[in-house]
Amino acid sequence: MTYANETRRRRTFAIISHPDAGKTTLTEKLLLFSGAIQIAGSVKARKASRHATSDWMEIEKQRGISVASSVMQMLYRDHVINLLDTPGHKDFSEDTYRVLTAVDSALMVIDAANGVEAQTRRLIEVCRQRDTPIITFVNKMDREVRDPLDILDEVERELGMPCVPMTWPVGQGKSFGGIINLRTQAMTVFDSGSERLPQDFETIPLTEQAQLAERFGLEWQTAMDSMELATGASPAFDEAAFLAGKQTPVFFGSGVNNFGVMEVLDALVDLAPPPRPRTSNLLVNKQPVVKEIQPEDSAFSGVVFKVQANMDANHRDRIAFVRMASGKYTPGMKLKVQRTGKELRPTSVVTFLSQRREAVDEAYAGDIIGFTTHGGVQLGDTITDGANLQFTGLPFFAPELFMTVILKNPLRTKQLQTGLDQLGEEGAIQVFKPEIGGPMLLGAVGQLQFEVVQHRLKAEYDCDVRLEGCQYTGARWITADTPAELREFTNAYPQRMSLDAAGTLAYLCTSPYDVRLAQERFPKIHFHPLREHAGLALGSAG
Repeated sequence: MTYANETRRRRTFAIISHPDAGKTTLTEKLLLFSGAIQIAGSVKARKASRHATSDWMEIEKQRGISVASSVMQMLYRDHVINLLDTPGHKDFSEDTYRVLTAVDSALMVIDAANGVEAQTRRLIEVCRQRDTPIITFVNKMDREVRDPLDILDEVERELGMPCVPMTWPVGQGKSFGGIINLRTQAMTVFDSGSERLPQDFETIPLTEQAQLAERFGLEWQTAMDSMELATGASPAFDEAAFLAGKQTPVFFGSGVNNFGVMEVLDALVDLAPPPRPRTSNLLVNKQPVVKEIQPEDSAFSGVVFKVQANMDANHRDRIAFVRMASGKYTPGMKLKVQRTGKELRPTSVVTFLSQRREAVDEAYAGDIIGFTTHGGVQLGDTITDGANLQFTGLPFFAPELFMTVILKNPLRTKQLQTGLDQLGEEGAIQVFKPEIGGPMLLGAVGQLQFEVVQHRLKAEYDCDVRLEGCQYTGARWITADTPAELREFTNAYPQRMSLDAAGTLAYLCTSPYDVRLAQERFPKIHFHPLREHAGLALGSAG
């Protein structure tokens, strides 16, 4: 039994960008054009009752930013498109890194006025490590922006790969006339307005050169000259190079005006890859055996890349987001969590349109499905219908910022424990429990993570907490070749030992020298700045 026909119809991609490049707006427009939503919500109109479909948390509505990645599924041209919107803010980069492990391609949004910005660089780095194919969308062409040739040059430098223009802008800012589509050899004329649909824009074939030159004057001539330069200096689009993450097709437009978005949606269907094979470590006689799992295989397998608590405030539920790697899901299937060997009995299984959920009748490799659970599932867990597999590669980075949690009302200790357990499992923040007792420690990549967790503890668990600074500035997960060596080390540093949300042992440090000194004293202990998934520490020592 093979599901090749179904898996070929799937496209699973993440939208990545620096904050404010217009990523969430573009997400809205893609949903709008695929017919998934009827009206696009403005991200900026924070006081309006209509918020962007993909930003659902209270704190996101207040701040007008995305702090959690969200998943949306839509149908377009008989393809099932799974779109993952990621938080752009650097303080939530861990969530974004994990989302990038669950997709087959990425759509990078660049603000045409600012070019490639800091956060985009970090995300590009992750895509490069995984050879993820990237489609580039240069946004906000209706504003005063940089020269398109400059932008292409910068993208090529930063990505370390050539750009292949697929559309080209005519003018910019107030004189933005539209885009030339190199694939269809026609110009789409720009008209501002956020309610326009793709069919509302006028299209003129490039064969009407005289009409275009007369109508757009100098802007047309300049665009033709710069387009000639750009296409002359760029390689032709090469599907194999794009799929290997070695070149990026580039589109121009204005997301807020629904302009140039349709071309991107078509490119996702025409160019982006269907689900790809995934590497699994199969345990045979307790020895790892590497096996490649094909998406069309009949056996169900998937990996939990995100856990979100309290998406529905009325039910206090938790959803494990699973990226399917192979097989077919049907309701009532018997599934097993590989880490614990326990059966997974979800109360419901859904697909998403942000907060709106629909029960799953069937799902295939490439789809993202949500299992509503009450615990027992962690980030990085492999779920199968029986086969003994273990997918790897879900990263946890050692935090650089630490705070101590002080509960204002000691009678809420149980609620605080539940809240921290759930938020820790979810990956919203890293929670460390000191082995010798004392207050729990929170570890974060960025300051805003602390604010969000404090807000959520109060709103979702009714726990008022104060966060205080502490002496720790880092953590390293530790492993040893033998239990005796590990015991000797933990006895030497009892006050530095803590357990994270997955129960993995970590060494807390107060300065970079701590690790060096401990390493010299105990050369057989391995210090890991990266933990890949529950119970397994990986990464170079240091």
